[in-house]
Amino acid sequence: MYVYLYLFSFALGASANSLVVNERLVTKVYFPRIVLPLASVVAGLVDFALAFVFLVGLMYYYGVTLTAAILTLPLFVLMTVVAATSVGILLSAVNVQFRDVRYVIPFLTQFWLFATPIAYPSSLLPEPWRTVYGLNPMVGVVEGFRWALLGTQTAPGLTVAISAVVSLTLLTSGFFYFKRMEKTFADTV
Repeated sequence: MYVYLYLFSFALGASANSLVVNERLVTKVYFPRIVLPLASVVAGLVDFALAFVFLVGLMYYYGVTLTAAILTLPLFVLMTVVAATSVGILLSAVNVQFRDVRYVIPFLTQFWLFATPIAYPSSLLPEPWRTVYGLNPMVGVVEGFRWALLGTQTAPGLTVAISAVVSLTLLTSGFFYFKRMEKTFADTV
């Protein structure tokens, strides 16, 4: 069930470290540097696709019936990719300047996963706080996957919308920060 969390954590970690790991490529050849974090996310998608095939097989084996809500699954995968890409692009640019960021990334990912309703549903929170909780971009993704795969009672409409807006805002700001810092990558890395 939680293969999408692996996608998020792998894509975030790999994209955040992509510029520093490929420092020789960044300093020797000119190309759009944004390709490196994006390629890391695409590599995570390949792992996700393979793990998802096994997940569907296990769901069939254990008798979990799939509903028509599974057709919304690509939307939630896209939301996962956007959330991981947005933070990964931002952290990759920061990681070039401050090398200690790579040591903080696993702790950040771990804290983020604890702040996401993985082992508990977000319905445990009262309604006004549930909307604020949706500011975590992964909350909408987790609730959406839960609804699409397991058929929980209510569709996570508002939570998904808030998480999508936050993810797109992070993607836009991360992209602009990356572009602003890109001129100094070859000198700093």
